[in-house]
Amino acid sequence: MTGFDGENLMDLSTKYLGLDLKHPLIASSSPQSKSLEGVKRLADAGAAAISLFSLFEEQIRHEQEKIEFLIGRTTYTSAESLSFFPQSQDYNVGPGEYLELIYQASRATDIPIIASLNGVTEHGWIEYAKDMVEAGAKALELNIFFLPVDIHVSSAEVEEQYVNVVQAVRHAVTVPIVVKLSPFFSSTGHMAQRLVKAGANGLILFNRFYQPDFDIENRVVESRLELSHQSEIRLPLLWISVLYGHMHCSLAATSGVQGATEVVKYLMAGADAVMTTSSLLRHGESHLGVILAGLETWMAAHRIESVEQMKGSMSLQNCAEPEAFVRANYLKILQSYGKSRV
Repeated sequence: MTGFDGENLMDLSTKYLGLDLKHPLIASSSPQSKSLEGVKRLADAGAAAISLFSLFEEQIRHEQEKIEFLIGRTTYTSAESLSFFPQSQDYNVGPGEYLELIYQASRATDIPIIASLNGVTEHGWIEYAKDMVEAGAKALELNIFFLPVDIHVSSAEVEEQYVNVVQAVRHAVTVPIVVKLSPFFSSTGHMAQRLVKAGANGLILFNRFYQPDFDIENRVVESRLELSHQSEIRLPLLWISVLYGHMHCSLAATSGVQGATEVVKYLMAGADAVMTTSSLLRHGESHLGVILAGLETWMAAHRIESVEQMKGSMSLQNCAEPEAFVRANYLKILQSYGKSRV
């Protein structure tokens, strides 16, 4: 808390997924959280919470198949050799290093550690989700990567897949679940409601799906990940401002966060927490402190006493003419472009 008038203290605290955070800035999933040392650096730099790098469904499946293969081979050698392997239902499958990282990180820091699962189906996640919670994860982030390139798959089937995953994990654990939402649903608000009804305690807007590029000289598909930029704030900013006040869950913002300005905008749209990765990869973990200091400076300059005071102040709910919120702004943008070229 920082004083700005000699009497009042600025309150940066926020509640996200039922967790009390000292401020709204979260270090989201990135290579920086792949080691205990990296997690400690993020915590020391001031992150209010850390979302670990994602564990992929393919990794869990690979481990399961490897164990099943080994057990299957010994079945046909000797009965005694079966004792070398535990029964599959008792075996703690999945990359043990991830669980170990959760365990160590949750004890080495005093901030919430959020585990992340990346996958498509509800199979293979359930037992591992339980293990993550037992290791110390305070919440689970479901990063459902399902890009329906099969043109025969309907939108209803895609939505059902998301709902099934959330329901399956919800039945397996009691800690908060947050879903990293796709921007490609035909009715984002309706899908958000379905996910919350299925058991999600929060939504992150939005997932940045992999979008390939072509190397036209060598005729190969390039797998190059580009860091986000400030301009990418606009779509999640719109939908957070639309969902605010209508969802019984936490809202988190991601994409395009480079400094305090983006944090302020997301909070005013209605976000409970703001996540960043690209800025930390560009500038290092210490940039968390720079963003946080910028947030405090802006709040002090505008005599805002708390993050709660800011939340949703520019949302659709607080717009004088909400029905004109989208259409009117669309027209203004087109008109302003024409004027700028005169």
